[in-house]
Amino acid sequence: MPNATVGEYMVRDVQYVAPNMTVQEVIDKLLASNFHGFPVVENGYLLGYVTAKELLRFTDLPKAKLRSVMSRGTLCAIPSMSIDDATRILFRYGLRNLPVVDENKKLVGIISNIDVVRSQIEKSRPGKVMNVKSFMEKQNNVTFRIHNGEVPIAEMIPTQKEVYMDELVGRQYEIKRGLNEPIIVIRRHKGFLVVDGHHRIMAAHRLGLTNFNCIILEPNDMDVKLGLEVTAERWGLHTLDDVKIIEGSKHPFMEITTMLLPQEIAGNINNVLMERMEENPGPGVPSPMGPTPRVDRPSASKGAKKAGAKKSSAKKAPAKKAESKKTPAKKEPAKKPAAKKPAAKKSAAPKSKA
Repeated sequence: MPNATVGEYMVRDVQYVAPNMTVQEVIDKLLASNFHGFPVVENGYLLGYVTAKELLRFTDLPKAKLRSVMSRGTLCAIPSMSIDDATRILFRYGLRNLPVVDENKKLVGIISNIDVVRSQIEKSRPGKVMNVKSFMEKQNNVTFRIHNGEVPIAEMIPTQKEVYMDELVGRQYEIKRGLNEPIIVIRRHKGFLVVDGHHRIMAAHRLGLTNFNCIILEPNDMDVKLGLEVTAERWGLHTLDDVKIIEGSKHPFMEITTMLLPQEIAGNINNVLMERMEENPGPGVPSPMGPTPRVDRPSASKGAKKAGAKKSSAKKAPAKKAESKKTPAKKEPAKKPAAKKPAAKKSAAPKSKA
């Protein structure tokens, strides 16, 4: 049975706001609802996502249009994305909700933390481990015993040639926040063959961990050469250091998730995650997208421009007075030496007449 998808569990009847609504109108709608934020939609297209926290920054601009103060773009999902991947985004970036768009980037639904929990409660499906076990047994004519255990990372043998740097940073962040998601390995004479979870184990390796929680498949015949093992040898994969890290392009999963974000914000997400990791984040850390794109937004609104103009003029006025006081002081010394010259005596007579 295939993995559950976002399309199966998303809410399709989505409440949203328009970019031409005022800040006060959006606040009123938010207060009248049970939500913490709304997707911003125009002609069906998803433009962004506004939260209660973001609106608090603009309570002094109630008549400003949402378009002028909102952040551009948002993280999103598509209906065919797996629930596991959507959960990863919600967890990684500290989100409550994830808008769902179609191939035209039009809003078709929204998936929340509650929907993810519901999917785990309602959906009874065979685990990935049993699927891997069944596949490997048929392919290699052996049987496997399953058990859990801590495996030395130094003994891991990869079977995947490449991993993506952007997803690697995301997995490191998840590990730092306490996500203990096991990987699937097969015991061999000289180590453990990694079947599933290459980004996770590479992230742990980069973090300097020595052991990792694994689901271990142990074959009844250790001497049988497995197909994955042969492929790894052909590719020259013996340790995790042999895996190539791709830095020039995005993991397909992250490509989808960030497709509505401006390039400068999408490209900065991993940098923010790395900064968060240095702060030893724990569960509940705010979204790393937080203040970065929103700091200078108020300058786009008319009200903010007027207010800024008044402040700037108020600041400049004293500067002009100061200049006017200084300039005569500089000119007076210039007049005195002129008065000492013989030519200055003629100019003194008219002054006495005046």
